[in-house]
Amino acid sequence: MLDRRTFLRGTALCTGAVAASKVGEVQGAATNPSGVGGYDYRLPKLAKGSRLLFQGDSITDMKWGRNERDRNHYLGHSYVYLIASRLGVDMPEAQLEFFNRGISGHKVSDLKARWQKDAIDMKPDLLSILIGVNDVSRGGTVEQWEADYRLILDASRKAKADLSVVLLDPFVLRSGRLKNEAAWKKWRGKVDQYCGIVAQLAKDYDAVHVKTQEVFDAAAKSVSPEHWIWDGVHPLPQGHELIARNWLQQVSS
Repeated sequence: MLDRRTFLRGTALCTGAVAASKVGEVQGAATNPSGVGGYDYRLPKLAKGSRLLFQGDSITDMKWGRNERDRNHYLGHSYVYLIASRLGVDMPEAQLEFFNRGISGHKVSDLKARWQKDAIDMKPDLLSILIGVNDVSRGGTVEQWEADYRLILDASRKAKADLSVVLLDPFVLRSGRLKNEAAWKKWRGKVDQYCGIVAQLAKDYDAVHVKTQEVFDAAAKSVSPEHWIWDGVHPLPQGHELIARNWLQQVSS
């Protein structure tokens, strides 16, 4: 009977043999647009039974099933699903629990309105937040955005002083509707302001900071913006993989 280590080693050998037979092979990290070595990352230090909660908008949501008894769809198909699937394989003994509470169209003020029910009452051990892109077109002032963000972080830390926090920068790329020069300047200008705030929040709350905009900028230069994000805002599957890899890299470092 195969144990887990033997199975994974055998799988790696088979996979490696197939890859080696490919003409030209993949050219490794030197041309890797993700900036992360795929599955080559350290595992995060998470206590057994830790509850990981992901909050945000449509980029996080990706149609997660509101019926939690339906285990086929309860996480949706965003970067949350990819992170959960990978850690579920690599850390089965940790018995981690994953929860997606991203809601399409939401702004930071919407998070504030539902924070008690969808964050505090969830009692997470790790809280991950990606928010901001909807605030570009439908939000208030930058100052109010920061105030609302600080309010939800304060509430979470008050509820659990040792809560681990991961903050992801909002991001856009010059593709789809954002190819228009005026639209691009407006959206990227506002997103850059939000990224500056997230960087400061990460310092103030001792949070892990995932610089998602920088990640997508580098990836777009390596390939093209359209390869990662189809409409300037929403990632394609490979874009979600990009987020997942960099999330794991930062949380594990």
